[in-house]
Amino acid sequence: MNNFTFLNPVRVHFGKGQVEKLAEELKDYNKILLTYGGGSIKKNGVYDDVMKALDGKEVFELSGITPNPKTDKVYEGIKICKENNIDFILAVGGGSTLDCSKAIAMGSKTDEDFWDYFFEQKNKPESALPLGTVITMAGTGSEMDDSCVISNVERKKKYGYGNKLLYPVFSIIDPEYTYSLPQYQLISGSCDMFSHIMEEYFSEPDYKNTTDNISEALMKTVIENIRIALKNPKDYQARSNLMWTSTLAINGLTACGKASDWLSHSLEHTLSAYFDVAHGMGLAVVHPNYLKFVYKNHLEKFKRFAVNVWNIDPEGKSDEELSLAGIEALQDFFKEIGAPTTLRELNIPQEKIREMAEHTRVYPTTYSNLSVDDIETIYNNAY
Repeated sequence: MNNFTFLNPVRVHFGKGQVEKLAEELKDYNKILLTYGGGSIKKNGVYDDVMKALDGKEVFELSGITPNPKTDKVYEGIKICKENNIDFILAVGGGSTLDCSKAIAMGSKTDEDFWDYFFEQKNKPESALPLGTVITMAGTGSEMDDSCVISNVERKKKYGYGNKLLYPVFSIIDPEYTYSLPQYQLISGSCDMFSHIMEEYFSEPDYKNTTDNISEALMKTVIENIRIALKNPKDYQARSNLMWTSTLAINGLTACGKASDWLSHSLEHTLSAYFDVAHGMGLAVVHPNYLKFVYKNHLEKFKRFAVNVWNIDPEGKSDEELSLAGIEALQDFFKEIGAPTTLRELNIPQEKIREMAEHTRVYPTTYSNLSVDDIETIYNNAY
């Protein structure tokens, strides 16, 4: 494997009732910004659990954070933090809430415009507000990584940003908090975590290695447990396995010794920036089509994917046939669990494809060096 340094400072409290650890985690903080989404946490009891732990604190709230979190909520949160001398941000919800909170955390510590300074110019923050999370959805894995993704609607851009200051201090992960999650979000989150694993897996080195072994096990875990969770949303073991896989998929473990790719995420970010597509659903469409575009120069890895992840019998198949069978199995899986597999299903007009290709951020990876024409071809193949 390639050389690597692995560090992850996030303290994870995993399992039933772990919200009871929240009061101890926040004992040294007094002014809390509580961030959350559309209010589902008030219907399923999570809000009450959290507020019980915040008793005695001065709590300010920022609600209404949407999937594909947008700049307006970041600016709103920064304003609250600066005006009220907030000393800790607590994100309660899914990865979108946490991503928005991470941007607020670093934006609150500078007089610069957060979008231009960090996301466009890629400057490094000198400091950031500490933050933690009570996570309620398996998918993004933001609860144990140092990055966030924000959409700028006016500029039709969706960019990611990472810095070690954005690691949460702690993350509380209770699988029971995902029971009330709409099926659409369960499916989207599962596609997202599967894509996270593949972004590392489909990168060099291609020879057999420990990290790829871990990735294969995680992919098989998603396949098995999403099927169970769709049949029984309150199956605790299935929910537990999905939540922990989501966390492990992007906390750096599956990147150890790997070059990484992330081009499929860049392709999807354009879809979200233009049409506010649910991130996991967009990945279910573009990621298999990206793999179909690059597989021929990496047949050994794609053969391994077909056999080890999808249990496809290699007997009588050429290397190329076996590789394509693995990608087809991936698309069939996404379709089976209810995810879209074409841009048409996402209501994206084909006449916008060239424009989207021209506005997609790309870079060379060990698997590709895409041109605008290449991106247009992948989008058209996905249509």
